[in-house]
Amino acid sequence: MSSLTPKKLITALKTLGELMANPSHELETIIEIAQHHNAWFTPDEVKKSLYSLGKMLNENELDHWFSTITMTKNPKKVGLILAGNIPMVGFHDVICVLATGNIALIKMSSSDDKLLPAIIKQLIIIEPSIADHIEYIDRLKDFDAIIATGSNNSSRYFDYYFGKVPNVIRKNRNSVAILSGNETPTEIENLGHDIFDYFGLGCRNVSKIFVPKDYEIKNFFEPLEKYQPIINHFKYNNNYDYNKSIYLVNAVKHLDNGFLLVKEDTSFTSPLAVLFYEEYDSLTEIEKLIEKENDHIQCVVSVMNLNLKKDIIGFGNSQHPKLWDYADDVNTIAFLERIERI
Repeated sequence: MSSLTPKKLITALKTLGELMANPSHELETIIEIAQHHNAWFTPDEVKKSLYSLGKMLNENELDHWFSTITMTKNPKKVGLILAGNIPMVGFHDVICVLATGNIALIKMSSSDDKLLPAIIKQLIIIEPSIADHIEYIDRLKDFDAIIATGSNNSSRYFDYYFGKVPNVIRKNRNSVAILSGNETPTEIENLGHDIFDYFGLGCRNVSKIFVPKDYEIKNFFEPLEKYQPIINHFKYNNNYDYNKSIYLVNAVKHLDNGFLLVKEDTSFTSPLAVLFYEEYDSLTEIEKLIEKENDHIQCVVSVMNLNLKKDIIGFGNSQHPKLWDYADDVNTIAFLERIERI
């Protein structure tokens, strides 16, 4: 079998991207099956993920990304502990390992153990040499480095077990939006994708908005009406009902449009079906707060020019990262290229 080269991998990923945009019958079957193993993975949400990943794998951006990467001739075994909060959330880690020429030891999440293997199977059909760089494992052993994604709680265990090898250990993060008060209804409607896509379960989902003092909240609620059908999903509805009952019983001040609860809160992490908001007097104070809390924030969504180290993402685009948009601001490729020197 021929060895994997950057050119072969670029061609394979481009072809895979086209397949994601137009799923085959086999892939459509997997999409249908996924929801029976994880009720959050409805066909519509899975297809959103496929579309986003397929869009990421376009020829121009693949060429640009690979121009910055050196594929090793001395492959290392990289353990990948994948999350399962949204469909195929671990895909980018897998292609980073492939792009650097290393070997991915994949520990699947039980919440998402159907979709990613199906996608990788298609990738191997397109380019068989990729098979030598993929292993699925139940228990991690004989690895040279670790990339683990989980919660703040699980990260403590990851630190304990993997702290002696090169590692990237990701914790909980949330995303925020900053509004000027002058957004158009279309811009707010687009922001709805950042809030509601994947039912709000991703770290790139907006869980909190910053609004100017005396912001008229009806300007925010009305454009979001198109997302009302989300309440028909039983698990989302259960979370909405639970949080609403807690707020009502404890007389917690909140706003309610029938499918989203909006509560004033200084925290960045809101419960599912709840969006926190906080008023600001000046953008300078928000910029300082974002910089202070940088390690807890994945994305900042806004249409304003802000003085931040973090890139600002336009409304509706938080779930459409580029190949070089690395989780937790840690350059996965740079990490993988460093382990070659072990």
